[in-house]
Amino acid sequence: MSRIGLKEIQIPDGVSVTIDNNNVAVKGKLGQLQHELHPNISIEQQDNILHVKRASDKKFDKSLHGLSRSLVSNMIEGVSQGFSKELELQGVGYRFELKDKSVVFFVGYSTPKEFNLPDGIAAEETGKNVLKVSGIDKQAVGQVAANIRAIRPPDAYKGKGIRYRGERIKLKPGKSGV
Repeated sequence: MSRIGLKEIQIPDGVSVTIDNNNVAVKGKLGQLQHELHPNISIEQQDNILHVKRASDKKFDKSLHGLSRSLVSNMIEGVSQGFSKELELQGVGYRFELKDKSVVFFVGYSTPKEFNLPDGIAAEETGKNVLKVSGIDKQAVGQVAANIRAIRPPDAYKGKGIRYRGERIKLKPGKSGV
């Protein structure tokens, strides 16, 4: 039984939800998002509460039930509060520069690496060598943060590279002399 799918979704003030067949559109102060649900999943609105329902108790429908509820809940949270991930650069001389819609990384390569930000994603510097990626779409924010981290993942021996804020890297021991 899907416990996540059975939970109701509260709609906060300032957020409007429109349901057209299986299309869910959410509009809030930060922007608007839209998602098309699977035909086996239906959604009902009663006052400021949304209920996600499935067509049957088949395994496939059960798997879509919790997923659909989470997607709609994340859309509502995104247009009202937004999502963000912080990345930090560790290493001597590692730094980044913010340009209009791109970020240029100086992370030990012979040439700087430029990363173009997609629409709906913003980046800002929150501290020394700390980059904050934010937006209203949780999946897009996570994917952009993962793509930035992939430019120079943390090294297993020294720990240098781009990592998520608070990520712990287990360092391997180096060679030991005899």
